[in-house]
Amino acid sequence: MLTNRQLFLLHLGQTSASPMMLEIVRAKGVYMYGPDGKEYMDLISGVSVSNTGHGHPMVVEAVKNQVDLYMHLMVYGEMVQNPQVKYAERLAGVLPADLSSCYFVNSGSEAVEGALKLAKRITGKSRIISFINSYHGSTHGALSIQGSEVYRNSFRPLLPDTFLAKFNDEESLDSINNKTACVIIEPVQGEAGVIWPENSFLEKVRTRCNDTGALLIFDEIQTGFGRTGRMFAIDRFGVAPDILLLAKALGGGMPLGAFISSKEKMSSLVSNPTLGHITTFGGHPVCCAAGLASLNVIIAEKLVEKSNHKSELLKTKLKHPLISEVRGEGLLLAVKLIDPEYIHYVIAHAPDYGLILDYFLFCSDAFRIAPPLIISEDEISKACIQIKLLLDDAMNYATKK
Repeated sequence: MLTNRQLFLLHLGQTSASPMMLEIVRAKGVYMYGPDGKEYMDLISGVSVSNTGHGHPMVVEAVKNQVDLYMHLMVYGEMVQNPQVKYAERLAGVLPADLSSCYFVNSGSEAVEGALKLAKRITGKSRIISFINSYHGSTHGALSIQGSEVYRNSFRPLLPDTFLAKFNDEESLDSINNKTACVIIEPVQGEAGVIWPENSFLEKVRTRCNDTGALLIFDEIQTGFGRTGRMFAIDRFGVAPDILLLAKALGGGMPLGAFISSKEKMSSLVSNPTLGHITTFGGHPVCCAAGLASLNVIIAEKLVEKSNHKSELLKTKLKHPLISEVRGEGLLLAVKLIDPEYIHYVIAHAPDYGLILDYFLFCSDAFRIAPPLIISEDEISKACIQIKLLLDDAMNYATKK
C-alpha cells in the first residue's frame, strides 16, 4: 500500500521538484503536528493567512454554525446571504469611507483580476503600471503584472500594455501618464524581502495618479489584518487607494479574496455588460463567517497593538553572527543572513528544529518570519532559541564543507 507521501507525489499537481513533504495531521494555535506527534512551530502562518492561529475556537465555532445553516446557495451577488452582508459591513467599518463596497472572490489572484477589469472599465484606458519585484498572483492577468521575468517568460504572450516601475524611485513615476488605467502597488513589498516605502513614496504615487486620472490599487493581500503592526498598511501611511485588494488572512484560514472600492466605482460592473464580473464561489458563506470571526478576534484580543511589541522582542532576541539585519515592522519580518548560501540549508533543516520557515520569491539572502499574531512572548523566546541553534548548525555545516 502506498503511503500518503507517495500518493501526494503521484496524484497531486506539484509546484516544484522539491516540496517540503511534511505530513501534518492537525494544527492548533501556532503549532502543526505530524503523524508521529512531532511539533512544528508555524513561523509563516501559511504565508500570512493564519493571523489568528490554527483552530481558534471562535473561528471554528463560526464555521460549524454556518455549515449547519447553509453552504453554497447561488453564484455570488444574486441572493442576500447574511455572512457576506455582515462581513462586508464590518470591513467597511475599519476601512476609509470611500472603500465601502466589497466584491468577494475566492483568492488574491482573483481579487487582482477583478480590480484590473474594474480599473479598465472605469477609465476606458489599458496601460497598467506595476513594480519590479512585486507579486500579485499567478493567473494570467496577475502574472502579466508580476515584477519578475523569471516567472513570466515561460507563459508569454501575456496581457499587453503593462509596464514595470521601480519601487521607491520617484523618477520611475514618469511612466504613469494619461494613458494609464491603473497603478497597482504593494504598500510594503512582501516577496521582495519586506521592503518599505521611503521618502513619502506612496504619497507621490497617489499624487501622480490624481494628476493623470489613473486609479491607484493597493495590494494588501499579504499585509492586511495586522501583519505590519496596523490593521492595514494604509492606516500606517495615510494614503487611501481607489481599490483595495485583500485575501490570505481575510478568510480566517478559509479561501477568500476581495476587491473593495467606492459604491460609485464598483457600480461600473453592473451594466454594459450586465455581469461584468462573475464568480460562482466568491464570498462563500462559510468562508465569510470564518473571516468575520477572525477579524472580530483580531480586534477583541488587540492583536494588532500587541504585534508591535512582539516584533521588537523578535528583533532583540534574533542576534547571531550569521544575521546581518532583521527588516520589517509588526509580524512581517525578513531575517537577512551574511551570505545567501546559508538560506537553503536553514529553511530545509528548520523542521529538524521544530520550525516552519520560508523563502521570499525575490529576495535570496533572507528568510521569512510571519507567525500568527497570537504567538506568545514565551513562544517567541522558544522560537528564537531554536532559530539560533539552527544557524549554529548551518555555520558548522559550512565549515565542514
